[in-house]
Amino acid sequence: MLAARVLPAGTFISYGYAKLTGAQFGLSAAQLAQSVQQLGLFKLAWYLFGQEPFKSFVGGAQIVAGLLLLWHRTALVGALLLLPIAANLLVVDVTYVRILPALQWRLLFYIGLIFLIFWHYRGRMLAAWCTLTQGLRPRFLYPWWAYLLLPVAAVGLEIAGALPHVAYLTARHPAETWRSTVDLLHALLR
Repeated sequence: MLAARVLPAGTFISYGYAKLTGAQFGLSAAQLAQSVQQLGLFKLAWYLFGQEPFKSFVGGAQIVAGLLLLWHRTALVGALLLLPIAANLLVVDVTYVRILPALQWRLLFYIGLIFLIFWHYRGRMLAAWCTLTQGLRPRFLYPWWAYLLLPVAAVGLEIAGALPHVAYLTARHPAETWRSTVDLLHALLR
């Protein structure tokens, strides 16, 4: 079981380190001068994934997940964190990096190792699942008509969530915000 933790840990720590140091992702100056059609999906994906803060976020997450896998107390948390990272990489590789099927097989193998870790800790996983799913009741009981108002409430929440951004734009660009608001009202009233 220790090897099933150390292999993906070392691999993903090295992948994360490569992203943080610029050894992974990005294009050369000659490649940047080419048209999108000439680059192909693989190089285009590497260019897009090389943008910050995406590259640093993914690299940092890979390092953290790998480090968590190394210690017994945090191995399960590391596996839980690493699963979506590895699955996402697999989907990206299947979609864009069609020229390297060996990498796809390696990622499938690492995902299998993650599930082996889950199986090893299945007792704890089951206990956590039961804790999260059993005995949950709503804090408040709602009448049936309240569920009919959910679409209106969702729109209200969406508007409430946009208010800080609107306040920021109004403070930063008051004339443009006013003009946009008037244009929106005219469009709605037509």
